[in-house]
Amino acid sequence: MTFRQFAFRNVSRNKRLYTAYFLSSMFTVMVFFTFSIFAFHPMLSEDRMQSSAVVALSVSKWIIYVFSFFFVLYSMSAFLQSRKREFGSMMMQGMTTRQLRTMIFLENMIIGFGATISGIGLGIVFAKGILLAGEQALALNEQLQFYFPFKAIFLTLASFLLLFVLISLFISVVLRSGKLITLIKADRQPKREPKASLLLSLLVVALLGTSYFLSLRASGLDVVFLLPPVVIMVTIGTYLLFTQLSVYLIRKLKRKERFFWFKTNMLLFSDLSYRMKDNARSFFLVAIISTVSFSAIGALYGFQSMLNGSMTKENPYLFTYLAADSDSKEQAHVQLIDQSLSESKVTAEKTLLELNYYNTAEGNQTLTLVKQAEYNHLAELLGIKPIKLSDGKAAIVDFGLSRKGEKMLHQPVKLQSGIVIEATQAVVSPAIRGMSGYYVVPDELFAKLAPPDQESHYYAWHGPIKQQGAVAAGGKLTNKLPYDENYEFYALEFQTNRINESFGPLMFIGFFIGIVFFVSAGSFLYFRLYSDLDEDKQKFKAISKLGLSERELGKILNRQISLLFFAPIVVALVHGAVALTTLSHMFNYSMFKESVLVLSLFFIIQLVYFCVVRLFYTRQIKSALAG
Repeated sequence: MTFRQFAFRNVSRNKRLYTAYFLSSMFTVMVFFTFSIFAFHPMLSEDRMQSSAVVALSVSKWIIYVFSFFFVLYSMSAFLQSRKREFGSMMMQGMTTRQLRTMIFLENMIIGFGATISGIGLGIVFAKGILLAGEQALALNEQLQFYFPFKAIFLTLASFLLLFVLISLFISVVLRSGKLITLIKADRQPKREPKASLLLSLLVVALLGTSYFLSLRASGLDVVFLLPPVVIMVTIGTYLLFTQLSVYLIRKLKRKERFFWFKTNMLLFSDLSYRMKDNARSFFLVAIISTVSFSAIGALYGFQSMLNGSMTKENPYLFTYLAADSDSKEQAHVQLIDQSLSESKVTAEKTLLELNYYNTAEGNQTLTLVKQAEYNHLAELLGIKPIKLSDGKAAIVDFGLSRKGEKMLHQPVKLQSGIVIEATQAVVSPAIRGMSGYYVVPDELFAKLAPPDQESHYYAWHGPIKQQGAVAAGGKLTNKLPYDENYEFYALEFQTNRINESFGPLMFIGFFIGIVFFVSAGSFLYFRLYSDLDEDKQKFKAISKLGLSERELGKILNRQISLLFFAPIVVALVHGAVALTTLSHMFNYSMFKESVLVLSLFFIIQLVYFCVVRLFYTRQIKSALAG
């Protein structure tokens, strides 16, 4: 058997350890390859798409590449730690340090080459589906045709083979073999009982509690100013949570005799503090990386929803047109809009509202008056509450978040004709897009007024959204109609589509990078869990001789794996929920549905991952007991 064959058989023998590493590396390669497919697609060149989106797609794959370097480096370090006893046995049989480094180099290259080829292969298999998904995510109007990505294959193959070569060389150079006796007894070295400081444990509560309190109370631009100190406090608090507070609480529970001696709790908590201390850094990394993933994807999804939702809420009409001066151009523009809607087969009901401007008696203010009947007709179209007036009083209406009208309540204003206008109620309404502080007056009162000093005509076409042809018609009209102080045209579907086109690449990139981070975080947990497998086999094999039943064994393993698997994920979910809630306060827009959807989706994925890992882990323990 040659030395290369020996290295290959070592990989196959340790497949339970290498499986997660191989699959995670393969997934990372596939994502990098996916971005390369988009980056080199002829339909996504800079002359066909926004240059910023093309640059973002190109840059994102290198972000994943840099992250992959550290991920592979950490993974290999975890494997080497778990194989110290194996290395000691090999050296006792005569293997030199140089041969050991060569073997590790070859093993890593075998896995790296296999992961690279498999990732590219999967990327090609799912390329058509990925391109179809990319069309929707990038809000493209043209279909992305399948092409054979020679450039993407070459770039991915060269980049990741180079990455694995560099990692393998680095690991083999810095590898310290240590004393032979230390390697052989690596899994039998006595451990000191982990200690935790009460002061540092209380500091965790103070840091995280203060961070959550400041984040949830902040709003507007205060969120931006609080971001750096809150991130620092959360990072320190999370690290101390796993290194100090968790160990302190476990020790407290162990001292409660009734709890510790109840059924199988002794077996669960006997070495839990050791595990928490040993895995603290891994849990910290998983919690922080998962928090970044949850927050990034939730923020992007929520922000896109906010933009689309607020635009529809603030401008519920398909098209609006405002003409400041009534002239022949106004009628020509209206006819052009009607004609475009007819040609595009867009169904919409047109309505007209007059905006009448009156100067006050003092001459220092101009009031905008709207007839009650015309306003209520728009309200009926939109399905919003109409305005009811009595005793000749008016209502002052604001648009969106403006509260200008509340300051003008119960302040009579005298017009030049001598008639007094007084608003007794303030209303927030999207009836007239972008306009605040206008008065809705009774028709009877308006009939008594002299002709206005100036008037404008506000046209609105209201109909179902998402109609085929609405985007094209809106784009055509936006290019043809003037936009200045006298004329203003707005097409909801066209403007929403423009936002999606600009925001789509960012959403697409953020989603994939977030998924890569999340999968890597799950892999870290897998590595740490399986690094203790041999120790668990010996422990439960000894305990089973004392009469431990299979049901009790399953119960202990379920609790142990759940605690170690979900502890950092639950912390990350809490961090992510607070971060997304704070973001909602910043923009004064509820992202509750988006946050729940994103966090629930990640939790379900983690739950499935946990079930698979638990199945194989439990099977390994039971097979050791049976043997």
